[in-house]
Amino acid sequence: MSDLSRRQFFAGAAIIGAGAAGSGLLSACGTSVKKTSGRSGAAAKTLFIAGFQWGIPTNFNPLSPTSGWPCGENNAQYVYETLVRFNSLNGKLEAGLSTGLQESGTTGIVVPLQQKAHFQDGKPITADDVVFTFELAKRHSELSYATFWDYVKSITKKDDHTVLVTYDKARLNPGMVKNYLATTYILPMHIWEGVEKQNSSLGKYANLTPVGSGPYTLTKHDSQQIGLTRDDKYWGTVLYGSLPKPQEINHPIFKSNDDGDLAFQNGDVDISQQFTPQVWKMWEDKKKPISTWFHEKPYDVPGSIPMLVVNTTKKGLSNPLVRRALAHGINYALIAKTAMSSYSVPANSSVILPTGSEAKYFSKENVATNGWKYDVTEAKRILEQDLHAKKGSDGIYRMPDGTRLGPYVAQTPTGWTDWQGALQIVASSAKEIGIDIKTQFPQAPQVTEAVQNGDFDLACWSVAGASPATPWQRFRDVLDNRGVAPLGKSAFYNYGRFKDPGVPALLDKVATTPDDGLKDLYAELDKIFMKNAPMIPLMYRPSEFFEYNESTWTGFPNAKSPRGGSPQFAGAGNQWLYMIKPVAKS
Repeated sequence: MSDLSRRQFFAGAAIIGAGAAGSGLLSACGTSVKKTSGRSGAAAKTLFIAGFQWGIPTNFNPLSPTSGWPCGENNAQYVYETLVRFNSLNGKLEAGLSTGLQESGTTGIVVPLQQKAHFQDGKPITADDVVFTFELAKRHSELSYATFWDYVKSITKKDDHTVLVTYDKARLNPGMVKNYLATTYILPMHIWEGVEKQNSSLGKYANLTPVGSGPYTLTKHDSQQIGLTRDDKYWGTVLYGSLPKPQEINHPIFKSNDDGDLAFQNGDVDISQQFTPQVWKMWEDKKKPISTWFHEKPYDVPGSIPMLVVNTTKKGLSNPLVRRALAHGINYALIAKTAMSSYSVPANSSVILPTGSEAKYFSKENVATNGWKYDVTEAKRILEQDLHAKKGSDGIYRMPDGTRLGPYVAQTPTGWTDWQGALQIVASSAKEIGIDIKTQFPQAPQVTEAVQNGDFDLACWSVAGASPATPWQRFRDVLDNRGVAPLGKSAFYNYGRFKDPGVPALLDKVATTPDDGLKDLYAELDKIFMKNAPMIPLMYRPSEFFEYNESTWTGFPNAKSPRGGSPQFAGAGNQWLYMIKPVAKS
């Protein structure tokens, strides 16, 4: 399953919860690749994208968890747009429908709107549209961004082109508020106020002729493709200086990853977001004009940390030393090489991503002093010397009270092959240190229910990816027990029901501390995490894979020649649409 499909899947779970390389890169890297002239005719003016849509689209409702690409939550901003756009490389919020965010201390945020911004039907975008969009989630708690109101007292119109967001001082958290401002599509009030009157459940509205403010309009969709046409009246020329280069964007709907990979390799797809095992062979062995953001390992920018979630209420696993022994016993390098097809370096024991915008908070010293690494000898030492466990004739340790360390079941959804591969390595690694773990791969809805209800032993699951709210939100997801439902009821973070009395106050302090004082505070949270190991980072995964073929279009940004672009489709991913150009015909 594609990574975006997973993000859409997790967005659906959040909705339920709210209700309760450039053209010079290839030769510069020493790979002998001959550029081809690419497609001709209308296809030469079309950008073909893959890796986002895997079934027939049934709706294009940005409020639905099943919305077709690109209208789903936090998809590419081709039809709908946000106030600001998150850049995954530098962690900054860039201009969108707003010229930028103006913070007013601990009071709130002033949001000045682009004076010339308008919707695709020509109606201007005003403060009324922004206020209406966010207040929809106040009236409809089933919407994914309804939790915006956990941190905001009000959102009001100062004038036609200025909005004031006032914080709720009882739950002061500017980072989370910025995250919602960067990920919530602004809807045209003149259309959606009628939709609201006619639909009690907004997420069920099909919205088959979406009207947004973005540079492309939806012009066709069927079982084989989704087609977008450039809006030559797009307001964003005042922001970008020109229209995006492709006149059309087309997303073919493939039956499998293999079909998508073949089309990409052959130049029938220009840029892809799908998980492609050993993509480097396309340029090393097949000499195709293909690259990724990095032309060497790990090829893409890490954006998330899939975790081995441990149910801390289960006998044996409730002991933090057992969890640390397990953490020492996992072969992270093997997970990175095989399960992640070298798209990851071996994971550290920190909740913080060691690269990108979070790198400034990451502490190698903290990991070395308080964390763990793959060390079978240390794992057995903890079990035998610290826990006084004895190995039985079956090779599995038993605690002094007779508790056998297993069998535990580790699960993740079927079809999520990288996560399945990671759990298979976890199980074999655990056996080597004397802990009995079996793997199980049910359907995704079944795993979701089990994880949320606490009806599991171990699971590979997601926590917050890179955003304006991380790493705070990721620490919340891993450590905070406030607002987490008891066993048997659905929780939407801290699935293992971990508790530590020092976490809440520390998280609250982090939420209101200026950036220059955060590293030490995050180190304290990381110490609590590493001491207790309620979850175990298994890999670093891109928020979005970024793989491009320069047969027809060239000039994609990459690590050696970013030119202000970033390896993403959501958020600030609009930028590279203005950088690319058709390959010169030979």
